[in-house]
Amino acid sequence: VQLQASGGGLVQPGGSLRLSCATSGFDSDYYAIGWFRQDPGKEREGVSCIASSDGSTYYADSVRGRFTISRDKAKNTVYLQMDSLKPEDTAVYYCATNGQHPSISQYVLCGLRLADYWGQGTQVTVSS
Repeated sequence: VQLQASGGGLVQPGGSLRLSCATSGFDSDYYAIGWFRQDPGKEREGVSCIASSDGSTYYADSVRGRFTISRDKAKNTVYLQMDSLKPEDTAVYYCATNGQHPSISQYVLCGLRLADYWGQGTQVTVSS
């Protein structure tokens, strides 16, 4: 099971970025996938997760209405479109899944951070 996050960078407040999570070594269509972030000195936060079954989604209150998670099954990739970025969105962003429970609820994956396979992070910095 491998997940590789990319797409981070430096962006001004109000700008946009799209993160990509390329998956390999497993059929990610059947797994819930999530995006998490962590800033130094803070707990890791579940930002957005997408279910394996019907594509149902979860968003943290802090990003709802600004971020959109989506899945391209043909490319085995999960995206996080981030719009109207704020300085407080600055963090290292990770994509992850639960290999033992692929059909885990998106609420449980994100809310309880029950992921056991993690990709390397990608830095997002929002600053003027």
